[in-house]
Amino acid sequence: MNHETEQQILDTLREIRDGQREAIKIMAAHRTLVEEQIQMSRKNIAESVGLQKVALQRQKVITAVAVPGILACIAAIAYLVVTYF
Repeated sequence: MNHETEQQILDTLREIRDGQREAIKIMAAHRTLVEEQIQMSRKNIAESVGLQKVALQRQKVITAVAVPGILACIAAIAYLVVTYF
């Protein structure tokens, strides 16, 4: 190999090295972005679960109040039907 060929090989290797360094920087930036998105997703999931728990509690309260009220209305209607017919 002559000196010119060796210099071209060294230049090519340096370009490859520089490209790899740039790729590593870009991957580090992507990793940071992904970690932030994961944190946001976890926060959103936790908030969603909390809202679902609140909704279930409200549904239980409404059911506890509404079912007896509906049964009382049905009983009153049945009483009126039986009394007048």
